[in-house]
Amino acid sequence: MEIVVDAYNEEERAMGWYYYLEDKLVFPFEAKCIATRSTSPLVVGEKVEVKKMAPEAECEHAMLVMVSWQGRSFAVPLDQLKPYSANNETLQAVADWHYWVKRGYEF
Repeated sequence: MEIVVDAYNEEERAMGWYYYLEDKLVFPFEAKCIATRSTSPLVVGEKVEVKKMAPEAECEHAMLVMVSWQGRSFAVPLDQLKPYSANNETLQAVADWHYWVKRGYEF
């Protein structure tokens, strides 16, 4: 909740999360797909390289990251991924986001 403590609306909550993750995630890192999404071609178990946060404008409703997969680069929801080769700060930031999503919180 510290991330969105001063946020008064959806946009401010989204940007609070965006800048928190942008600050804490150390790119690139390796991750594994842990859930399917209708908006993503990844299936459970596939591995990707996470390159950076998606552009700010694309993260107004969910936190997206840019990945490299099968020679292509595109954005996928961060809650679809679990890092397996990352530093502790990255692991904690992703775990924070997963916690937020699992609790049903929204922007």
